[in-house]
Amino acid sequence: MADKIVDGGPWMGCAVMFLQSLYPGVDLLSLYKDEQGKFIVFKVVKLTLSDSAGGLVGYEILKFHDAEPFLGVEVKFVHLAACQQFLESYRSGAVRQLLSQHACRLLALPQEFIVETKLKASAHILDLCLDKLDVCLQHINLSQPERLRDEEIDHLEQQLQSQALGSSPQPPTITQEESAIPSNCFKFQNRVFEDRMLTAADVQSFSNGVGRQWKHVGRALGKSCRALKGPAIDNLAYEYEREGLYEQAYQLLNRFIQAEGRAAKLSRLVKALEDSKLTSLAENILDVQPRE
Repeated sequence: MADKIVDGGPWMGCAVMFLQSLYPGVDLLSLYKDEQGKFIVFKVVKLTLSDSAGGLVGYEILKFHDAEPFLGVEVKFVHLAACQQFLESYRSGAVRQLLSQHACRLLALPQEFIVETKLKASAHILDLCLDKLDVCLQHINLSQPERLRDEEIDHLEQQLQSQALGSSPQPPTITQEESAIPSNCFKFQNRVFEDRMLTAADVQSFSNGVGRQWKHVGRALGKSCRALKGPAIDNLAYEYEREGLYEQAYQLLNRFIQAEGRAAKLSRLVKALEDSKLTSLAENILDVQPRE
């Protein structure tokens, strides 16, 4: 049912997420109307969607709405899996938690940021049927986009991409042996794998398996990621010490993905794991059998 669109074409649908800050002195709608605050709010929402929908593909932000006292975020989903993962994250409360975490960091707030959320598809309030994800998916599928992406969103996307590219590494020199490997692939243990952006599943596998070695991997990633250079690794260790090794490792990759954007590729993580002598973890993330 939910894997087909109303006209029989590829799956697509729209939803609007309404956000209202409950943090004293922080009004998301007013902040978005401010030229300096607009990009911060956009980045908070974009990072939250990336974390909750499993990456940077499968959806796009079409427009921000003035729905006083709420700020409305209209999102078009073009992949069923991304929409389903977002709904599961929303139902579990993870979306609100991610909004809080990103807002606290980007707005430099001294304490927890609390945000109220509502989710609608056309006239349907999805918060009332979150226990039936197939129904939510059908409502979103039936709510088709009525507009192209707003020019303001195009500008913010370009600004975010420029910020990410500014910290991207220089392309490596390609040797004759490597030239036979397609540009969208990489080699590991004499096997060729398709390169792609890191996913939530990659982050979870890494965080579960890396243990105390996460700092070594972080320093290896820091060779080509400005956000992980200098005292950044030690600062992460101190900031998330009480949460434990899993959270420290999770925040490390989260920081890498935020800083590098589309350049946060699987091949770079695998290379860092190899450099840190953690090939078994790389094998696990790539889902290959370890060598005998």
